[in-house]
Amino acid sequence: MSARPKTAPSYAGLTPSSQRASAAAKGSSRKRDTACELQLRRALWRLGLRYRVARRDLPGKPDIVFAAARVAVFVDGDFWHGRDLVARLAKLQAGHNAPYWTAKIRRNVERDANNTELLQAAGWEVLRFWESELLADPVAAARVVEAAVSRRRQPRSGPA
Repeated sequence: MSARPKTAPSYAGLTPSSQRASAAAKGSSRKRDTACELQLRRALWRLGLRYRVARRDLPGKPDIVFAAARVAVFVDGDFWHGRDLVARLAKLQAGHNAPYWTAKIRRNVERDANNTELLQAAGWEVLRFWESELLADPVAAARVVEAAVSRRRQPRSGPA
């Protein structure tokens, strides 16, 4: 199965509540340095792990990158990235401007899956954490990352 970029979503006939509401939502939604991302980064730093943040040259611009080990970490917001997608979509269906919001969240989920696929096809291990999981226990998540980085840094033995 080949990973290929998907086309841009079509929101034909769908409109946000208003331009002002859209601008306010976009402006108030942080793209990086969120509270949960900072907590994970602090926990990783305490474990002695060094990383890069938001590498633009990788699909999806991972939040945290361990280039030598080829591990990409994403911190996904529960709302925007569709945690408990079925329940989320049901709730959105009952709200204002339902077709727009359900299409938006579905597209975010599709894009996340596509970016994961592209990274994996390029030899990266991809770890994704929900914001609520990180806020509950950032150290546990950091240990998962530490194990992945350690495993990927191990020299591979085999026939030469």
